[in-house]
Amino acid sequence: MDALLWLALAIPAATADAIGLNEPRTAWQQLGGLAALAAAAAIWRRRPTLAFLLAAAPGEATAPSLFTVSYGMALAAFAFLLGRHGPRARPALLAFAAVAAAGTAKVVVRDVDPVVEWLVLMATLLFGAVFPWLAGRYLRQSRALTASALARADQLEREQRIVADRARLRERARIAQDMHDSLGHELSLIAVRAGALQLAADLPEHHRAAASDLRVAAADATDRLRAIIGVLRDERDEPAPLAPPGETVEQLVARAAESGLRVRYVADGTEEPGPAERLAYRVVQEALTNAAKYAPGAPVTVAATRADPRTTTITVTNGPPREPGSPPGGGSGLADLHTRLAALGGDLDAGPHGEGFRVRAVIPADAGVPMGAGVPVDAVPLPAGTLAHARRRTVLAFGAAAATGAVLIAGTFGWYAYTKTHSVLKPADFAALRVGAPQADVAAVLPERGVNDPPVERAPSPPPPGADCRYYRASGQLFTSSTHFRLCFENGKLVDKTVIPKAGASGTSGTSGTSDVSGTGGDGGHR
Repeated sequence: MDALLWLALAIPAATADAIGLNEPRTAWQQLGGLAALAAAAAIWRRRPTLAFLLAAAPGEATAPSLFTVSYGMALAAFAFLLGRHGPRARPALLAFAAVAAAGTAKVVVRDVDPVVEWLVLMATLLFGAVFPWLAGRYLRQSRALTASALARADQLEREQRIVADRARLRERARIAQDMHDSLGHELSLIAVRAGALQLAADLPEHHRAAASDLRVAAADATDRLRAIIGVLRDERDEPAPLAPPGETVEQLVARAAESGLRVRYVADGTEEPGPAERLAYRVVQEALTNAAKYAPGAPVTVAATRADPRTTTITVTNGPPREPGSPPGGGSGLADLHTRLAALGGDLDAGPHGEGFRVRAVIPADAGVPMGAGVPVDAVPLPAGTLAHARRRTVLAFGAAAATGAVLIAGTFGWYAYTKTHSVLKPADFAALRVGAPQADVAAVLPERGVNDPPVERAPSPPPPGADCRYYRASGQLFTSSTHFRLCFENGKLVDKTVIPKAGASGTSGTSGTSDVSGTGGDGGHR
């Protein structure tokens, strides 16, 4: 791949001179340029900035304005690769600044028109380096944003699976809690009925023994149920949402009384159905289950009051058991209720009260928001418009660079046209000048500007030693080769006038002969 890249860039570098698109260069200059391109092709993956500088060096060494057919393609190619693979923009900007500074320094020290050369340098750097770099950087950002969007989609899918798994765990916990509450309560009522049957005076002894066994079996079943439910429930999970019961608190107390539990219900008549009623049902159910299990035969009082419009207070109090039993509090039902009420802004207090036990719950009126409700994955905002924003920024950067380039090109062309058209010495005026004329008289017919980059290599003879020579164009035509005039002054007098033919033409000028100005409308010049 790197070898093919070097070969593609080396072809124009090696053939441009042969077909006359560049000024001829020595073999060592051509070999040096090809070696620089080979080094750039070898390191562009690891050091894209250095590769760009190596590609710019031959072009800047060949032409101060950086514009050259031999290395223009290499400059653009490595600028594109710099934008495509360069991780940061700062090294590239520093590289562009270094190339601009080196070209500016070379323009300053050369005897050329600095304004035109500098504008050409800036335009070449902009269109031959900055634009390709921006194109490569756009592709890099586009691919990076696409990869980021795909990673974001994968992350959202993983989060959705996690949310679904947590929902299944919460549902499992809810089912386990419902099984514990409903079945535990029913088993407790069975134990209460068996206990009442055991104490019946007219029951035969063997039936009394069977009732006792039934009561013990119901209590053991309740313990086994708690153990099984403990396997299904995860204590790290948030409490499961309450399922609406199929009966009210008053109906629950009445059914417990029918089962043989000595319970009465006291209410001020202000409780209202809704979320608070469901929590109140759950508190009463758990308290009655504990009373039937740990205080069989003890009287139980369930009271529901509303001291203010914002809360409902449920109080379940039981007396001492008729028979000694295990102390209450061995299960997790009251602990779960305490956690849930605390999260909803309520409170639950359970503990000894006199010779018995009391459960007191303060339930907010607006309690009922399901606990552990997660945020749907669809509600997670995606980084909408990120790619569009990046594209807009890139388009604006391209637009700003294009506008800057247009200004540079317009300025370069304008200055070029101005300098060329204001440095024209009419052939008739040149022909009228005579060697030995005072410089002041000659200056009267000269244009306001001279040529700063004359074609001295085409001059038929060298200028007189020590003379002050000035060059002018014979025509104001742009973008074409033109005949030039050379006027040399010494000691305030014109000492030489020479015609420099345009490229492809021939002309002669001697110290005592005439200069050919054919096609310019003038006649010979003498020295």
